[in-house]
Amino acid sequence: MTKYQDSNLLSSTKRPFGKIKDMTVPMYSFGGGAISGEGGGYGFGDINEGKAIELVQYAYDKGVTLFDSAPIYGFGLSEKRIGKALNHIREKVIYLSKSGVTWHPNKRVNMTNDPQVAEDMVYQSLKDFGTDYIDLYLIHWPDQNVDIRKPLERLAKLQLEKKIKYIGLCNTNATDLALASEVCSIDVIQAEFNLFKRENFEKIYDPFCKKNNAAFMSWGPIDKGILSGKYNLNRKFDDSDCRKSAPWFKQADVVKKVEIVEAAKKLLPSGIDFMELVFSYYFNQNINTILIGAKSMDQFDDALAKLKVGKDLWTSFEKKEDFLKLFV
Repeated sequence: MTKYQDSNLLSSTKRPFGKIKDMTVPMYSFGGGAISGEGGGYGFGDINEGKAIELVQYAYDKGVTLFDSAPIYGFGLSEKRIGKALNHIREKVIYLSKSGVTWHPNKRVNMTNDPQVAEDMVYQSLKDFGTDYIDLYLIHWPDQNVDIRKPLERLAKLQLEKKIKYIGLCNTNATDLALASEVCSIDVIQAEFNLFKRENFEKIYDPFCKKNNAAFMSWGPIDKGILSGKYNLNRKFDDSDCRKSAPWFKQADVVKKVEIVEAAKKLLPSGIDFMELVFSYYFNQNINTILIGAKSMDQFDDALAKLKVGKDLWTSFEKKEDFLKLFV
């Protein structure tokens, strides 16, 4: 137990995690990119270690049990902070990390699924978390230069050695999923899924998960803040916030998305919050958990309040078809 009182606010949203019998997860899990802080890499702005650790503990005490990270989040800093926050209750939480996105000494990012790199990254993550096993371990991105079966063979060996418990793929494709299943059980798929990004989930991930009883995790459910319904186009980002210069977050694209959100808000009944409807929509999909990267307790509580609205808001929404057409 940490210093906050466990309020179990997420207990009512817990659901099975695919075929993993020893895990249930609430609808809301913690995205560790939010606490990368000054470490850089893939992160969302400054947050010092003390506040990061306090936030992770706060999330646990509110009912979060799964904490997602990757070495590129703060160049290892996110994993270290999660471990410092939670290792005293290690058996009560789920650590998730990934291999494949590494970097050179000058911090230039390199993406590879070389099997030796995958093994080395497992051991580095074990060290950074400060643990002797990782609950969920995923290959972060496809690599057209490496057959997905080769790093998975190495991960399967580490699974037998109990360094990792369960294996999954992140941001994958139909070809890699078919090949991966020749090597080991793919227990988890993690990918971007939100109102703007639905096609791969509907055509590839959801059918695979249903056929193989695999769990699905969504990252980016509010699309870096755009789907909160209150995105500020004049916002200035910290130097450590990847949105400041990332090619996938160009201002022109953001403006277009904000315009779509504003049009969608006009379809909502009076008194309905946009983000409440978005989360209710997710509740009605075949999703086991969504990753939310709050940077403060207030942000966490705000997202949690929206999530608690549940399924019925979307079910009773009369303009579903018109609403979804805006996001095609």
